[in-house]
Amino acid sequence: MQTADYARAKRARARNLKLWLAFLLAPPAFILIVFVFLPMASAVLYSLYDWDGLVRKEFVGLDNFADILFNPNKNSILFNAFWNNVKVFTSLMVIQNGLALVLALLLARNPRGYRFYQVVFFVPVILSTVIIGFQWKLFLNPVFGLVNKALHYAGLSDWALPWLGLPETALPAMLLVNSWHWFGFPTLVFLAAIHRIPKDFIEAARLDGASEWRIAREIIWPLMAPAVTIIVVLTFIGSFNWFEIPYIMNGLEGSPQGSTDMLGLLFYRTAFGSVSAGGSDFGAGSALAVLMFIFIFIFSVIATKYLTSREVELS
Repeated sequence: MQTADYARAKRARARNLKLWLAFLLAPPAFILIVFVFLPMASAVLYSLYDWDGLVRKEFVGLDNFADILFNPNKNSILFNAFWNNVKVFTSLMVIQNGLALVLALLLARNPRGYRFYQVVFFVPVILSTVIIGFQWKLFLNPVFGLVNKALHYAGLSDWALPWLGLPETALPAMLLVNSWHWFGFPTLVFLAAIHRIPKDFIEAARLDGASEWRIAREIIWPLMAPAVTIIVVLTFIGSFNWFEIPYIMNGLEGSPQGSTDMLGLLFYRTAFGSVSAGGSDFGAGSALAVLMFIFIFIFSVIATKYLTSREVELS
């Protein structure tokens, strides 16, 4: 009798647990379906039709994809935007994440006031990207901007430039702004990974006479590989979805001379229209969005598998 009661109670607990899990998972599942999966499915559907403004016309299959990839009047713009995104990813990996790694290694030594520095480095991350973009657009203004004013006061007037108006300086200026905005996030991720490494490993290496550089290269770097995987993949996804900073600081056209054009800007111009792209074309814009998703998804999966395979487990 007691065994039967125990079995019924166990089944009841399992049933209640399933109901509780379903209750907790239902809201995020609903949000994912409505705001992620349905828009993705809609983009794929829209890409297979010809459009006249907001009116869907005949089914054209893969013609929109072929037009974007093989039309000489369009693929040159596409490849220019793609190459700019590659520049963004490479530069952020070196500047933003490189600086974050150096700062994490310094903060891991617990210098005086290190908690204050952690807060200071992370403050720009919590600021709105819109605020950051407009703020730095004013700072870089060639007439009254803070940067050129500071150069004039320092006796470096020859260095004062229209930073956002030259093809040679527009993209680097935006990259520095983005790095300043986000470097606090990888800094804290790297710092958490360093703190996860047992101190015995590092102390044993120091007792053996290993230099700080050798400790960082042969102990800290391999053991913080999971954090590196996260940052590399997130940086890649963010770089190829880069939209807010270039849009706010230099507009939708990717000026000057296409030097700040990005795939995100090209998608927006194609789907919703602009001065250079003309009227809206939902079909071509949706096709470009689908191509962006496929590329980002495939590269992220490959990069994650490769970087994960190089991770070292702590024993």
